[in-house]
Amino acid sequence: MIVSINQPAYLPWLGYFHRINIADVFVFFNTTQFEKNSMVNRNKIKTPSGSLMLSVPVNLKDHISKEIRQIKIADTNWAKKHWKAIELNYRKAQFWNEYAPSLKKIYEKSYAEIEDVCYEQLMFFTKALGIKTKIIKSCGLSYFCSKKQELVLDICKELRTDTYISGALGRDYMNLETFRRQDIKVYYHNYQHPCYKQLWGKFLPYMSVIDLLFNCGSASLDIIMSKNINKNDLLTKNDLYE
Repeated sequence: MIVSINQPAYLPWLGYFHRINIADVFVFFNTTQFEKNSMVNRNKIKTPSGSLMLSVPVNLKDHISKEIRQIKIADTNWAKKHWKAIELNYRKAQFWNEYAPSLKKIYEKSYAEIEDVCYEQLMFFTKALGIKTKIIKSCGLSYFCSKKQELVLDICKELRTDTYISGALGRDYMNLETFRRQDIKVYYHNYQHPCYKQLWGKFLPYMSVIDLLFNCGSASLDIIMSKNINKNDLLTKNDLYE
């Protein structure tokens, strides 16, 4: 079983969906601590003048002691502003009419917590991309641990993981020996960003996945996977990635 664990993300980038697509199970990690200035509540779209960061305003009071699922949205007007920006910059894209009506419905709803926005978008984007990976929320698991650094390992053990897909920064804090003792291989995600057709001149990487979908439509998942490792690659590797 290949497992990827990642925090909720607003309008996620392409690499987020590559991690999901090469996993058997993706854990929507809503029980970890919320980090200020992370991509949980913000991401970039492309405009004629460059990238534009769209941020969902959240209540940061006592956020250090709160899990992501406890973080409240602080302003009810954010959705109208974000949709206006999305429509203004992508309505001329080739596949705007294919995805915009369904995405707009998400922006017409009312949400109390940021995780709810992220989760509903995740369901929309994975369906639009054709990703079949099973998605579960960490709050629905029964794992328990006394140390923060063991959170991921405990989730992997509960799910009987064979291979864990870690973020690249995992190299800085993960204790690989604890995974070895559980016979869990670790792959550090190293996403190679593809180029694709965009509006507004020179190509800009690391935009939200909506930039890809609106511009490339049904070819989007193939573009996400291009020049990157796939699930079969992970299954046939017997060594531990370091």
